[in-house]
Amino acid sequence: MSAAQSHVYRAPFDAVARRYDETFTSSRIGRAQRSAVWRELEEAFRARDRVLEIGCGTGVDACFLAQGGIRVLASDASPAMVEVTSRRIEERGLERMVTPIVLRAEDIGTLPSDQSFDGAFSNFGVLNCVEDLRQLARNLSGVLKPRADVVLCWMGPHCLWEMVWYLTKGNRAKALRRLRSKNVTAVLAPGASLQLQYPSVRALRSAFASEFELKSVGGIGVCVPPSYVEEWAARHPRLLGLCEQADQFFGRCPGLRVLGDHVLVHLQRRDASPMAAAR
Repeated sequence: MSAAQSHVYRAPFDAVARRYDETFTSSRIGRAQRSAVWRELEEAFRARDRVLEIGCGTGVDACFLAQGGIRVLASDASPAMVEVTSRRIEERGLERMVTPIVLRAEDIGTLPSDQSFDGAFSNFGVLNCVEDLRQLARNLSGVLKPRADVVLCWMGPHCLWEMVWYLTKGNRAKALRRLRSKNVTAVLAPGASLQLQYPSVRALRSAFASEFELKSVGGIGVCVPPSYVEEWAARHPRLLGLCEQADQFFGRCPGLRVLGDHVLVHLQRRDASPMAAAR
């Protein structure tokens, strides 16, 4: 199914699709955080795997995997994002490896019944836009093969960098906004906003427990700051490099790993649901 065959509607991220690569993907912080996620993706997936990407954005991750011989169904709720992804695929000659499609995370269950994936992943906060994680887990399980690997990266409720950064600027509301967990309004651009939630690892594990086993937990951006600190990163490139190296250690430390800008978990689909296994 191609992007052109999907139902087209306006999504909040349409408003930032054209400048997303400039403001995040190509930024120093964006590259540092994405590199950490790529290391996990390389461990989870192998050449000739077929994986589902939930929220492909501008297609950077999908093309990275495709260059390693992995086929990707790159889905996103934003038609504008999918258009950018399609151009990136064509520019790199990866049309046979990556298929872009307009599809909300909540609608994964509508994929054709003959779709079966070796794995799935979601990067940089798509899960924060999903209200019902339990339903997402059910739908995702339905399109994955048994023992399929799943890598999920989202913004957790406790970002130490964010709290310190905004408290030093006297902005307590922003410093503590993630602690509300749900119903946080994010303004992407004038006239484009959405509601976010910041689930904990415990909440996500509970939502996915029936169908998936938690294999590992890591932190992305424990030492590397959030993207809105890019001006600081540009002034201190060596310090950012040290932060990136430190993240490889502190991002695996219990307690500290959940204090990053993002949390990353590696799940594996169970062979069968507990109810089915008991029959």
